[in-house]
Amino acid sequence: MSKRALSLQAHPDDAEFACAGTLALLAGKGWEIHIATMTPGDGGTKEYSREEISKIRTAEAAKSAAILDGQYHCLWCDDVFILYDRPTLLRAMMLVRQIQPTLVFAPSPSDYMQDHEITSKIAQTACFTAGVVNVDTGEAKAFEPVPYLYYCDPAGGIDILGNEIKPTTLVNISSIMETKEKMLSCHQSQQDWLKKHHDIEYLDAMKARAAKRGSEIGAAFAEGFRQHLGSAFPTDNLLKTELGKSVHVK
Repeated sequence: MSKRALSLQAHPDDAEFACAGTLALLAGKGWEIHIATMTPGDGGTKEYSREEISKIRTAEAAKSAAILDGQYHCLWCDDVFILYDRPTLLRAMMLVRQIQPTLVFAPSPSDYMQDHEITSKIAQTACFTAGVVNVDTGEAKAFEPVPYLYYCDPAGGIDILGNEIKPTTLVNISSIMETKEKMLSCHQSQQDWLKKHHDIEYLDAMKARAAKRGSEIGAAFAEGFRQHLGSAFPTDNLLKTELGKSVHVK
């Protein structure tokens, strides 16, 4: 089994909120880390042009991934316009085949905005079709087996109807919370923007989210996940196997 993990999220900083702590723990176990976003975050500003903010945010994302000696990838879709269509799917399939991850993290299937939900569906399809040889992705060749797929918590821990999402796997990230905070702090453009225009304390919001999940397992901080268990996907809990006592299964 190759120790290669991919976080495929919608926007820069999504991984830092949702799964950076778990990625850090995996990195400590010798895993190779990849963080990818569908967009460069070109809508996250009121100061810069799309081109300017895209350069800023992708540089911030690369800096964050480098903290884990990881690589950052962008699929260059537009904010708000991530589509479940053939061209976008092929971009994601190509990325997954190039990296050949054993483990993939994706957004929640039900989340506060469509970019996250469509990315979740794209990630599922890219994993499911990893070994489908008649889907041509050029030099990025099909591979087996289907990667393990885990869905991260949605924003606020609720679905679009306000119902609480209950994770089935919680990872105690208390020991590496400083790393998670350091990674999120790389996204300085968003920290400034959200404080100025939404009165949101960026780092405090992340800590509160992690503290809530931590309280569910008697820890200071945790991240929550649900494993995709549909046909063709592996069903043993790889996070539990790799991270041992740090993982609590419900």
